Amino acid sequence: MTVYVYQTFEIKQEKFKEAIENLQEIKKYRNEQYSHTIEVLIPITGHDYTYAILATYEGLAEMEIQNRRMYDDDEYLKLIGDFFLEHVVQGTLYTQIYRGINKKISSKDEK
Repeated sequence: MTVYVYQTFEIKQEKFKEAIENLQEIKKYRNEQYSHTIEVLIPITGHDYTYAILATYEGLAEMEIQNRRMYDDDEYLKLIGDFFLEHVVQGTLYTQIYRGINKKISSKDEK
């Protein structure tokens, strides 16, 4: 069952250009090095400074495996550490985890 991790955060406006460049590096690195995909979402409406990352995993177990690999990877830790310490407003990271519905659940009447 597909798992989606949706993280929103505010970018420091004085670091906008650097933050976008760093996000692009993070996206490229994770999509090339790990068995999941991420998308960087930029606002069309709402708060102009609130951005999001949407990561898609094959399931909860795969999410755990990939997260363990990422946090054992010094190069990734440098990328993500620099991003959150230098470009994100402290206390604004908000993470939600969703799962997809893959098939129709039959009712008692259909059996």
